[in-house]
Amino acid sequence: MAEADVTSATSLAKAKRERVTCNTRRSRCYMTYVTCPVECPQVKPKDPKAKACYLDCYSPKCEAVCRRRKPDCSGMGAACYDPRFVGGDNIVFYFHGRRDEHYALVSDAGLQVNARFIGLRPVRRARDFTWIQALGLLFGSHTFTLEAARAETWSDDIDRLRFSYDGTSVTLPETHDSEWSSPSGEFKLERTASKNSVTLVVRETLELYVSVVPITEEDDRVHGYGIPRNDSFAHLEVQFRFFGLSPRVDGVLGRTYREDFANPAKPGVEMAVVGGEDRYRTSSLLSSDCASCVFAPGGNEEISLLRQYATLSCTSGVADGLGMVCRK
Repeated sequence: MAEADVTSATSLAKAKRERVTCNTRRSRCYMTYVTCPVECPQVKPKDPKAKACYLDCYSPKCEAVCRRRKPDCSGMGAACYDPRFVGGDNIVFYFHGRRDEHYALVSDAGLQVNARFIGLRPVRRARDFTWIQALGLLFGSHTFTLEAARAETWSDDIDRLRFSYDGTSVTLPETHDSEWSSPSGEFKLERTASKNSVTLVVRETLELYVSVVPITEEDDRVHGYGIPRNDSFAHLEVQFRFFGLSPRVDGVLGRTYREDFANPAKPGVEMAVVGGEDRYRTSSLLSSDCASCVFAPGGNEEISLLRQYATLSCTSGVADGLGMVCRK
């Protein structure tokens, strides 16, 4: 074993294993304390590259696991690159859209998530290259925006993330694990690195992992983007995790979480592109006026009823469910 590996293993062995629990009564882990794994003993490790201890309060299993604190572009709910999505059905697809336009990624009764696309169209190309530059969230009567600020030249030492809550700018100190919460606590923002990576939690609704990245010279060379010298096209890599989506959920990504959705992007098809630009285009980052949008500001009551039963499971008894028996 290399010296660095020995040092890392020794540090893990010495680190105190934290205990975690869930505070929501619907969770199987409600007020049950679980010890973190040896491989990731801390919920918020000081090393931003280390995996963190995580207890999924919405899983039937009451088990702490290790996870990265940044987007996994190959994982379910991811939206990265130009843009490449991984749907709720785990099928990979591309949605290109147009530069300087806004699209509904998710539209549900109590939650709307829009994306602003940036891009460019090289000479003799039929469509734009596009990337996600900003996200706009509507939750009940509140709004939250998260965007990547333009950078002529990229530097890892400069933070490019910008935030706002209900139209007011949010300041988040550039220190690892710094936090901000909205006045009523429905939104919680936390840095997972001192710069350019955060996690946003919308209470009992959404976990969102975000990083800002540039188009590198190698990316430009391989894909032939034609990136100008005065713009690094800083954009977002994101991964969503949803709780209690309704059967009516729609949107570029949201529709893939519906049980009746038949994804036109078949598994194994390289560069499967799906359409829907006209159905999911919104007039702004914080609008819910797309043709297929279902968001309603008062929709949280409907969603809350769904969430009351989101963690129940039909079993032959109650041992594996949460106090529910299903009969024909």
